[in-house]
Amino acid sequence: MVNEPVRSGLVSNVHSAAVKKIRSLRHRKGREEGGLFFAEGIHIVAEAVQAGAAIVQLVVAPSLLISRFALEVVESRRRAGVACLEVSEEVFKSLSAKEHPQGLAAVVRQHWSTLADVRYGSELCWVALSGVQDPGNLGTILRTCDAAGAAGVILVGHTTDPYDAEAVRASMGAIFSQRVVRAGLPQLAAWKEMQGFQIVGTSGAAPTDYRAAVYPPPLLLWMGSEQHGLSPGEMALCDATVRIPMVGRGDSLNLAVATGVVLYEIFNQRRATDAVIQV
Repeated sequence: MVNEPVRSGLVSNVHSAAVKKIRSLRHRKGREEGGLFFAEGIHIVAEAVQAGAAIVQLVVAPSLLISRFALEVVESRRRAGVACLEVSEEVFKSLSAKEHPQGLAAVVRQHWSTLADVRYGSELCWVALSGVQDPGNLGTILRTCDAAGAAGVILVGHTTDPYDAEAVRASMGAIFSQRVVRAGLPQLAAWKEMQGFQIVGTSGAAPTDYRAAVYPPPLLLWMGSEQHGLSPGEMALCDATVRIPMVGRGDSLNLAVATGVVLYEIFNQRRATDAVIQV
């Protein structure tokens, strides 16, 4: 491989201050201190641009970035005044979590909504997650919420970070379109009283099959934690609980899978209702 000449302004030191600052976003403490996160990959960055996310800086490795589409994305952001840090292949790989990095990433400002923002609109529903700990699960749920037309996710209690690199990657860009809220149980109880949402929770011990339940808007689907499900206090806040039948040896489904199953039942019921109204 022929060595390319070093470009003027190209950062090639993996220990430079600019690179260290970006690398700190690998850790939750670093992300929370700056209110920023690292989004890597052509698709993810393009989704951020399309969603109007607050991109603080692009990180580009010219020797890796061969996609014409990606180059156009970079040029459009340059024209829009977004800072662009060009780095060597070695530096980019030191920041990347991918086996074969594409040479494009972005530092993006986090965006949080509040419970006061959670109101009923045209969306399918909201999803609440209690104590979700796996960032891959959270990212996948965000992606499924986007696909089914849900408004966003309310994170209840101590949860994983939706801006963790694994969650961002698993969301496939939905992190930029879905609203994310943090709340404690007392806050959620007060919000329910004020907004009048129906809360449907899931439990293996629930009396009703998820397909037999009715999901009237405005609706909040509440999924329990991966290990313990919904607590007694959380169950008490639900207007109804449903179960997903299982016949195998396992005693539970993966949280992201279970959320998708119920979300699409809600989606199909709403679609059927809308079709009747249109007729």
